[in-house]
Amino acid sequence: MPESPDSSSDIIAVTGASRGLGAAIALELAGRGLTVGCLSRQGIGPAETVAVPDELAARMVMAKCDIKDGDSIRASLAALSDQGYRLRHFIANAGTHIAGPSHKFADADIATLLDTNVAGTFSCLREAYQYLGEGSVIVTIGSFYDRIGAPQNAIYAASKAAIGAIARTLAVEWARDGIRVINIAPGYIETDLNKEFLESDRVREFFKRRVALQRWAQPDEIARLIAALLQDDHPLLSGETIYLDGGHAITHGRI
Repeated sequence: MPESPDSSSDIIAVTGASRGLGAAIALELAGRGLTVGCLSRQGIGPAETVAVPDELAARMVMAKCDIKDGDSIRASLAALSDQGYRLRHFIANAGTHIAGPSHKFADADIATLLDTNVAGTFSCLREAYQYLGEGSVIVTIGSFYDRIGAPQNAIYAASKAAIGAIARTLAVEWARDGIRVINIAPGYIETDLNKEFLESDRVREFFKRRVALQRWAQPDEIARLIAALLQDDHPLLSGETIYLDGGHAITHGRI
């Protein structure tokens, strides 16, 4: 797709935009004056979980999308195109997390993690490809779990490592089209789902002892980096995994 000098019709698609990191990304992008395609299963976007100011809501376009359903992905992207939007960038944020003892981890949970995080992410990027072109950036969301040993997270960690591999491969394969792919691998992020867990005394003490910055991330901190990567020109940055874990994975611990 040739690059258009008129960016007024450009849109950035974000999957899983209804809550957590996806909602924060959508809000950050809209706050910078960008038009955001909010893809989620309910088709509501951030308003499903947070109050969205009217001026930001005006820059959000809602579309229903289940990343485990190829037809749903195709329909959501076609809907944005039919409304006259040009897909400029794509953020594959949607995913799920299931943990449990590996020796009795259920087959159904294995399938859910692989179908959602790996197959779902790949399917989204495969379908988005036809709408992207020169200057487009794809951002995938991995995890610092891809390089540490996190008990009871074998399949989740494997699924996030696979996302990094997908990003590297597509960065090489689609470079000829002018498309760059960057994998963002956060550490712990505080969301409505894990806030109580993170604020327990046991976890707080762990972070003080084990994490260089002694704290976890807020969703908006991850969102700000992603927005900057899309707005700034970094032509050589592609195929890389950027870790945002406050030095967690590299810290030996306080002695």
